Amino acid sequence: MAILSKISTMSENQDLASLKIDRGDETARSSMLGVVVGLIVMGAAVGAAAWWYANRTPVVEVRTATAREVRLGQPTTVLNASGYVTARRMATVSSKVTGRIIEILIEEGMKVEEGQLLATLDPSNIEVNLRLAESELVAASTLLIETEVRLHEAELELERTRPLFDRGVVAKAELDRAQANYDSLNARIIQQQDEIHVAESRLSLWEQELSDRQIRAPFAGVVVAKNAQPGEMISPMSAGGSFTRTGIGTIVDMSSLEIEVDVNESYINRVVAGQPVEATLDAYIDWKIPARVIAIIPTADRQRATVKVRIGFDELDPRILPDMGVKVAFHEAGVVPDPAAVAGSAGSSATGLGVAIPAAGLRRDGGRDVVFVVNSDDTVERRAVNVGSQNDTEVIITSGIVSGERIVVEGPADLADGDAVTEVRS
Repeated sequence: MAILSKISTMSENQDLASLKIDRGDETARSSMLGVVVGLIVMGAAVGAAAWWYANRTPVVEVRTATAREVRLGQPTTVLNASGYVTARRMATVSSKVTGRIIEILIEEGMKVEEGQLLATLDPSNIEVNLRLAESELVAASTLLIETEVRLHEAELELERTRPLFDRGVVAKAELDRAQANYDSLNARIIQQQDEIHVAESRLSLWEQELSDRQIRAPFAGVVVAKNAQPGEMISPMSAGGSFTRTGIGTIVDMSSLEIEVDVNESYINRVVAGQPVEATLDAYIDWKIPARVIAIIPTADRQRATVKVRIGFDELDPRILPDMGVKVAFHEAGVVPDPAAVAGSAGSSATGLGVAIPAAGLRRDGGRDVVFVVNSDDTVERRAVNVGSQNDTEVIITSGIVSGERIVVEGPADLADGDAVTEVRS
């Protein structure tokens, strides 16, 4: 029994031994599993990285500008300046001679016509000489008539004496006397005719002297100053002292009003003859007056480094007065068309407004004008736009963008719709 029990015990021990796990094989299997899992994770990471790289949105650096609203139909201002309203025809009216004023016929604000009598000087001395000249002319004319009668008588006597001499009735001396008398009277008539011409010239001189005592308007205009009164002396030049006037008043031709401004010579290249200008009087700041450059005076002020520019009003108005202060805005030559006139322009505004952007923000893509608008999430959106006008520095957009949007003005040439961007600050 003891032997059987021992054999049974040994058999059980062998069976238990066969159930033990081999630790060496377990370690090998664990290492292999770790390698496989690592490879799987690495492959997934590489695949994810490849997918992200293939589908990532590039981030590019750009410079932007904000679109601003402008009113269409108005050109862009290229220069501002200030000046004064001036009159091309303005005169202080005086007399040609020195004399005492006996009558003044003008007052400030009065409209006068060319040649209208404005004042009269004392003509008493001139009238005396004028009457004397008239009398001399009458006397010379009467004497000429008498001589002409005597000449006719001498001619008849000569005609009677000549045939008598031919028949021998009278002597040669008698014929010579008749001929001399006729020739003498004929010469006297010529002399008296010359004296009449002298008398007429003298009369014209005194008539002109009398006319010079009447001061008349040199052109049509408005009296802006009255400088003399009846009883005062007036002279075409200063007589030394304060008791002699040099003018009775000042007349301005209101049709000759224009603007004179001094433009800094550094900006005179922005001004050309015929350029449109918008003028604003200091007295009427809400009144925009259309005007145009007449001429650029071809000389510079050395002390102030300015050049004078003449500007003419397109249409005059009674509110425009000489010496008024005025501010002017020089506009570019082109005018932005009204959107209503652009047929089929999508998004055109009926309010007559557009937006202005820097010229660098406009691009050409696929035969169209486009801009890149920066969205709130810092991505760009490609927009097709309609251009109203443009110059070297600015473009007016009539549709496609609105005021306040950020426009890319500097960025890569291959910028595409949806690209993420970062703005570079100057």
